[in-house]
Amino acid sequence: MILVTGCAGFIGSNFVHTWLSQHDEPVVNLDKLTYAGNLDNLSSLANDPRLVFVQGDIGDRALVDKLLADHQPRAILNFAAESHVDRSIHGPGDFIQTNVVGTFNLLESVRAYWSALPAAEQAAFRFLHVSTDEVYGTLAPQDPPFAETNPFEPNSPYAASKASSDHLVRAWHHTYGLPVLTTNCSNNYGPFHFPEKLIPLVILNALAGKPLPIYGDGQQVRDWLFVTDHCHAIARVLEAGRIGETYNIGGWNEKANLDVVNTICARLDQLRPRADGKPYAEQITFVKDRLGHDRRYAIDARKIERELGWRPKETFESGIEKTVQWYLDHPEWVQGVTSGEYRKWIGKQYG
Repeated sequence: MILVTGCAGFIGSNFVHTWLSQHDEPVVNLDKLTYAGNLDNLSSLANDPRLVFVQGDIGDRALVDKLLADHQPRAILNFAAESHVDRSIHGPGDFIQTNVVGTFNLLESVRAYWSALPAAEQAAFRFLHVSTDEVYGTLAPQDPPFAETNPFEPNSPYAASKASSDHLVRAWHHTYGLPVLTTNCSNNYGPFHFPEKLIPLVILNALAGKPLPIYGDGQQVRDWLFVTDHCHAIARVLEAGRIGETYNIGGWNEKANLDVVNTICARLDQLRPRADGKPYAEQITFVKDRLGHDRRYAIDARKIERELGWRPKETFESGIEKTVQWYLDHPEWVQGVTSGEYRKWIGKQYG
């Protein structure tokens, strides 16, 4: 059995779907169910006997201790995190509490559990921590992509909180011997993506006839990774990654934000044309840039390819087509997440 934290979020829920499509090994799922944790992401698995769901916080030592004692997982995959840069600018406290304090408490629970295992089970156990490329800071246009050896230079409260959690994971390995693995991924996109992030926000605003907000000049560059590719990479790292190592996971798809938005608009023009026949790109609106906006991220994913044989299957074009189609095919899911607090947030952020 494996334990997945943050299972109802975007990447965590996609990982659970991917895992259970390929493995019979059960999954214990832990999620606090904050605004971005959505059990509808797992609704198709509701009756699957291989899945156990528990609502709770990774920082709740008593709860996590009991889960570990009751289920005896052979591995823990930590997806649980506050993850949106914009929210971290408005309210950094939640990011420190979950990403730093929560990770510390989780590590302490796991260390106690692991220390009491028989020697053979100790050797086989893994703690896999899922992190982000934002810990490395920003790149100039001519800079090489981020490698695992790049120094951490986080520029947002979110990135700083994730860098802190990465440091904790590293320290618990080197000090206590906890068998850890860390992955740092580029920007993910795909099904179940909460629509405060660029790609789902643009898709849903376009369909609703609303402005498509783009920060600054839209030339901020990101490397885009289809979420299912990311999930396969994580499974591969869990299976064969070297203890104590970090693996960068990227899509080899650097795109400027404006190019991403124009690509989405072009796909929607084909799949769901506007009633007036005009292109969706007419809805593009440039808004004031966010504070401390990093100019470019790019991932050098050669290490995971060289050591573990993983490389993404999706191009950006194939992945974005699947993503747009998924949102067109799941209006009920969209309706469930685009109400209440989410509407308030969008109004606050974009005006």
